[in-house]
Amino acid sequence: MKEGEIVLASLLSSDGKFKKRPTLILKVLPKYGDLLLCGVSTQIHQLIPEFDLMLSTNSKDFPISGLLKESIIRLSYLTVLPQEFIEGKIGYITNESHKLLINRLCNYLIK
Repeated sequence: MKEGEIVLASLLSSDGKFKKRPTLILKVLPKYGDLLLCGVSTQIHQLIPEFDLMLSTNSKDFPISGLLKESIIRLSYLTVLPQEFIEGKIGYITNESHKLLINRLCNYLIK
């Protein structure tokens, strides 16, 4: 598993049920190799401008993402899971987009 990959994982939804969904690996955490993940959603209305990342069908990340529909990478939907909970890789985003997301999250956390 590598940072910047989009993988499938079962995440807890707002209704309290686990749902298999695409997630982005933001960071591989030290020592145990657990993954800091953020959810990917087709609910475009949830986009937080200048925080989340929009993957429109004409973006450079969309063809390599493995996603089927226009989606957003939601930095406000974070979780940590062991690598064993990952059900498979579907794609990735560019290093540039990955760094942008990390910087946006860091900037938010140090405000």
